[in-house]
Amino acid sequence: MKKLEIGDRLQIQCYKHNGKIHRSWDEAIVLDIKEDYIVFGNEKTLVTEAQGNTWRTKEPAVMYFFKDKWYNIIVQLKKEGVTYYCNIATPFIIEEDTIKYIDYDLDLRIFPNGSFKILDKQEYKYHKKKMKYSDDLDLVINSSLSELITDYQKHIPMFDNEINLVYGKQYQELKKNK
Repeated sequence: MKKLEIGDRLQIQCYKHNGKIHRSWDEAIVLDIKEDYIVFGNEKTLVTEAQGNTWRTKEPAVMYFFKDKWYNIIVQLKKEGVTYYCNIATPFIIEEDTIKYIDYDLDLRIFPNGSFKILDKQEYKYHKKKMKYSDDLDLVINSSLSELITDYQKHIPMFDNEINLVYGKQYQELKKNK
């Protein structure tokens, strides 16, 4: 595998616990490479659902994928303010120019006013039973959700609007120069 560089274009594939593809995005551009995470950007990206239907994202997004955390963060740079959509998911891997991870249903939505809401609890309960998540996996998932909320409350850099707006500008520049 070639060394990842700023400006590289990758695809994203999200799977479910049973190994089936859940959703894919046709583009993510590398904005920054850190020791424990990679930052990507995209906008108006084609998204394909497992059932085959497609749609495009609306606004620019900055995405954080972690090597050892069981969540990822999508920063939506909306006109009405910065919104965060966080997925409880496995740490990512990269294979064949594709970011891959397993999504575990629970999501954290953080609104521009700073309030947040845990989403998809029923979907999690359903998939936990249907796909037979182990007790150990359930513990990892729930502790990762707690860690994510704590990280947000500690205002780690991924939740800094100013940093994310700078990444958003960087994405626009890279897109313009490609």
